[in-house]
Amino acid sequence: MHFLTKKEFLPLIRVNPYIDKIHILDGNMHALLQSLKMEQFDYILDLHRNFRSLRVRSSLKIMSFTVDKINLAKFLMIRFKVNRLPEKHIVDRYMETTRLFDVTNDGKGLDYFIPPEDEVALSSLPESFRSGYITLVVGAMHGTKQMPGEKMINICRELDLPVILLGGKRERVMGREIDKQTGDQVLNTCGKYNINQSASLIRQSRVVITPDTGMMHIAAAFHKKILSVWGHTIPEFGMYPYLADRASKIFEVVGLPCRPCTKIGKKKCPKGHFRCMNDIDHKEIISTVKKIY
Repeated sequence: MHFLTKKEFLPLIRVNPYIDKIHILDGNMHALLQSLKMEQFDYILDLHRNFRSLRVRSSLKIMSFTVDKINLAKFLMIRFKVNRLPEKHIVDRYMETTRLFDVTNDGKGLDYFIPPEDEVALSSLPESFRSGYITLVVGAMHGTKQMPGEKMINICRELDLPVILLGGKRERVMGREIDKQTGDQVLNTCGKYNINQSASLIRQSRVVITPDTGMMHIAAAFHKKILSVWGHTIPEFGMYPYLADRASKIFEVVGLPCRPCTKIGKKKCPKGHFRCMNDIDHKEIISTVKKIY
């Protein structure tokens, strides 16, 4: 089994033992297609189903199976709030591409493999974090998925438990601001660790507080207790934590007439009020953490 992905996603699958070879899309599509043709594949499983993956399928001219992206159902939900969404997780829709093969879902959830050199030792953390901590994911790809800074500050202040802030370089400013306005119980790691090191911190945490983002799915792979906080997107799109710990909980503003406003995300709330995030009660998040910690 070979895997084709963009260069920036290579760290996510680099040490996956189930993948025999990884192919990288780095901008030169012609060269990539020539190298793929030389592999003489038997089948293609297209889990992306966009213009680039169509070019791959058209070029290789072999039998292919594509995922159902349910775009029409998403459009109806976003534009008219008519719910025709299937009650099926995206993982199970991915699995449908293998329906003609001898492949079944083992029911064990997702896998995520961390390179040994990226494991973060508990001994490297401040002593107060070595007996347990919460991870709070600060960033998200789109602004309408990200929790407001004030809400994260209030959560950290009122939890009275060790909290590690996770985020990339883009979240450095937000991480510093949260750190500045909270106490010694907060450890800001935004921009200090790569994605696999952040995954290591998630794996060793007791509870993960996160928006609808990649770190949420990494936490699900480790069957963590996940408190997922949803903004403009909705779990019904099929992207909720897959087979996470049963103590996990979804926080969202149900019945908001402008939600969902997009299937992917926006830089900021189109209405200007950002009620889908602002109306979520941070005290309920705190209460839930303390029950399951």
